[in-house]
Amino acid sequence: MLILGLLLATAISLGPYRLGPGDLLAFLMAKATGGASPLSAAAEAVILQIRLPRVLSATAVGAALAASGAAYQSLFRNPLVSPDILGVSAGAAFGAVIGIFLSLPVLAIEAASFAGGLTAVIIVYAIATAIRGRDAVLVLVLAGVVIGALFGAGVGLLKYLADPYNQLPAITFWLLGSLAAANLRDLTNLLPAVAIGLMLLALLRWRIDVMTLGEEEAAALGVNTRALRVAVIAGATLMTSAAVAASGIIGWVGLVVPHLARLVVGPAFARLLPVSVLFGAAYLLGVDTVARTIGNVELPLGVLTAALGTPVFLWLLAFSRRPAWS
Repeated sequence: MLILGLLLATAISLGPYRLGPGDLLAFLMAKATGGASPLSAAAEAVILQIRLPRVLSATAVGAALAASGAAYQSLFRNPLVSPDILGVSAGAAFGAVIGIFLSLPVLAIEAASFAGGLTAVIIVYAIATAIRGRDAVLVLVLAGVVIGALFGAGVGLLKYLADPYNQLPAITFWLLGSLAAANLRDLTNLLPAVAIGLMLLALLRWRIDVMTLGEEEAAALGVNTRALRVAVIAGATLMTSAAVAASGIIGWVGLVVPHLARLVVGPAFARLLPVSVLFGAAYLLGVDTVARTIGNVELPLGVLTAALGTPVFLWLLAFSRRPAWS
C-alpha cells in the first residue's frame, strides 16, 4: 500500500507541467480542510482534469486485469491462463473497432467494446455447454482460443476496409493500448464495473480455493461447480471488458502479475486476490508513468507491458520452483 501511495503521488507530480511534492501536499491539505488552494488555476486543472483521472484509470485497469488473471488461473488450475483466454480482449477490441469504423462517439465506442467482450464470452460458454462428453475446462479454453482468433480476424478485416487517413490510425492507436485520453467520464464508467467484479470475486474467494482442488473434489465438498464457474467468468469478464473499453489492448498484466503475487503469498485465492490487485495497480501505474515521461513521444502501453512482461515471465519460468497449486 505504501509503494502504491508513493507511485500515485509521483505519477501526479511528473509530467510536462512539473509539480513539487510540497505543492501536491499543500493542495491535498487545502482540499481536505476546505481552505484556499495554494496552486494556480492552471495547476489545479492539470491535477483534477488530466493527471488524476489518468492515474486512477491506470490503477483501476491494472487491478482489474491482474484480478481477472488470478481468477482465471485459479479457476482453471492453469498458470498460463490470462484474461485473453476466453476471447474477451479480442471481442472487446472487435466491438471498439466497429465503433471507430462507424465513426461513433466515444461513449458509444466504449459501449460497443464492452458489448463485444461480453458477446465473446457468451459464445464461448455456449459452445462449451453444447459440447458434452469432453473435459469441460479444456473445451472452454479451446473454444476461447478459437473465438478469440475469429474476432481477431474481424478486427483485421475492418482495418483493411477502414479509411487509411482517419479511421485506420485511430484503430491502430487504440489497439496498441493507451490512457492518454482518460478523463472523468471514462473513470465513472470504469470504476463501477471494476468494483462489482472485485466484490463478486471477493465473496467467492473461499469457493474458488476449493475449486483449485479439482472439479470432482469441489463437487464432493458441496460446491456447485457450474454455477461458480459462470459467476467467476462473469465477474472477470466484466472487469476485463471495462478495462479494454477504457484503455485498449494491454497484454501481459493478467498473466505476469498473478505469478508474482503467487510467489509472495502462495496459491490460496483468498490471499492471492488482494495482493494481485495491489501489484496490478502499482505495476500498470508505474508503466504508464514511464510511458508518458520517458521521452518527448508517449509510448503505447501495450508495447511497453509486452517489453517488460516477456523477460519477467521468462525469469519466472526459469527460476520459479514452487508449484502453482499445492
